[in-house]
Amino acid sequence: QVQLVESGGGLVQAGGSLRLSCEASGRTFSMYTMGWFRQAPGKEREFVAAITRSDSSTYYADSVKGRFTISRDNVKTTVYLQMDSLKPEDTAVYYCAAYRGPISSVLYDYRYWGQGTQVTVSS
Repeated sequence: QVQLVESGGGLVQAGGSLRLSCEASGRTFSMYTMGWFRQAPGKEREFVAAITRSDSSTYYADSVKGRFTISRDNVKTTVYLQMDSLKPEDTAVYYCAAYRGPISSVLYDYRYWGQGTQVTVSS
């Protein structure tokens, strides 16, 4: 089992940057595929980015490709989401998630979830 705690959210102007962090408990972090999802008010939770256990592959939603970068540090048991060129439509609660399996954008594949961190982008 793994517990996830996100941090780094906040208020930023359009065009700005934020870096989200998700720290995982447990010694098996390196065995988990990690993902970031987001949920805007009144909308369903959607996939943002994912990274494999080996850090050799990443996968992004088209809406963030070229602006967001996912990375992980298996020693620090932390996954990051660097968000650049932020837009008002990026405003959402961002969730970190984990599961043991191949890289995936499917929400229901992920077994463990953090509590979320709010990102607000003003125009």
